[in-house]
Amino acid sequence: MQLVFATNNKNKLQEIKNLLNNDFKLLGLKELGFEEEIPEDKFTLEENALQKAHFIHQKYKVNCFADDTGLEVEALNNQPGVFSARYAGPQKNSNDNIVKLLKEMQPHSNRKARFRTIVALILNDKEYLFEGIVNGKIANEKRGTSGFGYDPVFIPDGHKKTFAELSLDEKNIISHRARAFQKLIGFLKRN
Repeated sequence: MQLVFATNNKNKLQEIKNLLNNDFKLLGLKELGFEEEIPEDKFTLEENALQKAHFIHQKYKVNCFADDTGLEVEALNNQPGVFSARYAGPQKNSNDNIVKLLKEMQPHSNRKARFRTIVALILNDKEYLFEGIVNGKIANEKRGTSGFGYDPVFIPDGHKKTFAELSLDEKNIISHRARAFQKLIGFLKRN
């Protein structure tokens, strides 16, 4: 089965290709010739994921899926949440986002946080949602060079390393995105 992952993020695309193990032919937006930004202006992860999936489905008439992920920090009233990618501004700079987050966390002893991913699938004109969550905490400083986004400051429960210090294989076993995509893959294999 061929599926389109509605993303221009090459890191996410590679992460998911590793999870699929050649069970499906996965295309990114670049393979469709689409390199623009997809609208992403809703106020929940679910709405954003659906908006992106519907946008590509309607434009190319393909089975596709999209995701949206948010870092929810307990001490910050679950912010940055749906605004995680543009937390420090519309330029979507990961380093700027981390700097802002660490600054806002300085007065807080409660470091609890979670990553939450929603995957929206449009398959044969029907929509489906899958959720993945990983709980953890925010580190006091950036650590590690792997991964992307907030990975250098997120320590998953049961670990001492940040996501950026784990290998891609280690991260894929426990990550929020992996958990959501495992649900998606299980669904696709059953249908």
